[in-house]
Amino acid sequence: MPKALIFLPILGALALASAVVDPPRMFRGGPDHTGVYTSPSPTLSTVAWKFKTAGRVISSPAVAGNSVYVGSTDGQLYAIDRQAGTLRWKFATKGPVNSSPAVLDGVVFAGSVDGNFYAVDAATGVQKWSFATGGERRFTAPGIHGAIPRTERMPDPFDVFLSSPTVVDNVVYFGSGDQNVYALDVATGAVKWKFATGDVVHASPAVVDGVVYIGSWDRNMYAIDAATGKERWRYQTGNDTTIYNQIGIASSAAVANGVVYFGGRDGHFHALDARSGALKWKHDNRMGWVIASPAVRGGRVYFPTSDGTRFKGLDAATGEVRFNLENKAVSFSSPALVNDRLYYGSSDGWLHAIDTTGTVVAHFQSDGSKQNGPRYTDANGRLKTGEMYPDRTIDGLMIGLRTMFTLGSFLSSPVVDGGVLYVGSTDGNVYAIR
Repeated sequence: MPKALIFLPILGALALASAVVDPPRMFRGGPDHTGVYTSPSPTLSTVAWKFKTAGRVISSPAVAGNSVYVGSTDGQLYAIDRQAGTLRWKFATKGPVNSSPAVLDGVVFAGSVDGNFYAVDAATGVQKWSFATGGERRFTAPGIHGAIPRTERMPDPFDVFLSSPTVVDNVVYFGSGDQNVYALDVATGAVKWKFATGDVVHASPAVVDGVVYIGSWDRNMYAIDAATGKERWRYQTGNDTTIYNQIGIASSAAVANGVVYFGGRDGHFHALDARSGALKWKHDNRMGWVIASPAVRGGRVYFPTSDGTRFKGLDAATGEVRFNLENKAVSFSSPALVNDRLYYGSSDGWLHAIDTTGTVVAHFQSDGSKQNGPRYTDANGRLKTGEMYPDRTIDGLMIGLRTMFTLGSFLSSPVVDGGVLYVGSTDGNVYAIR
């Protein structure tokens, strides 16, 4: 991560006044998306505060100055006082804000399911400009995940995130459901370029050394020249034209030491040469999706899986497994790496802390999980998925997903700053945890 984007707490009296210097301000902490934060490690023992929205919080927070910025499915972008946990302002869009905000020079950037991308004054919540994409939509396919009727084209219930913006050199980059990747001028929202892919783009762009790395539901990871929008290379992941389950890229790439790391819904985790796009290695997750973005540091890459219910640590150079930890539920939450601790959430409403050897250190349970977990989990704490999904229609899949969300699932990715972890939950809360 560039030194200018390493975020350190202010010590002493200054901490009381302004709390932080140059804090985390975009998805995964910086444009390389390695998920590494410089902070004391939270113990997950104390709730500093929790802030209730009127919807589910799938967005990951951005922390800047004395505010925490986050979106909610209630259509609002929120600014929350990071010390008191109280509302500073909220900005209304016309759709769920499932994009994670980015903050630069007093402006907050985020996308909404209403198909617009917004720039909002960070101090007041007043809109500075907006940009209309060609419209949002989820990935669709006939008979997706084996749902019936098999010939009906259906939206994927598990395509839950929007692309989150990355800001570099006064340009904001993001993907869209209209199948394009955009580069906009941060001051005006004017289009610098747009790049067409073959399907929905809900992964978030990593931008390193003048190149934008981003995946699409068309199965390709793209390297795009950040200045011109011209394609440098593409790498294609696996296909599934039977039930369209093992297909697409929702994971956002992390770039470290000349390697692009990302997971696919093709059941594999991929490592590519950043310059050429050549495959260095790939790891077989035995049909387990990787929706989360990996954390990378010190020659290791870390990520959770979905159906496989695992959390893995791999050698970053070879892909060799260093540890393979079992979870009790699927995880879409991207891990935050702080010192020797990894923090990530799972769909059962539990937030986990493990060390970099794969040893469990601590857990935190959401309010939704405390309230509804006993109904939908067995004696071993595993989800009773048979009771959650009533049938194999697309409606049944959506009902099951909504039921799971009542457990206060952590789809949001934790952000850690100043010894405090910030994360959103589908129970509607944003939590600040020490």
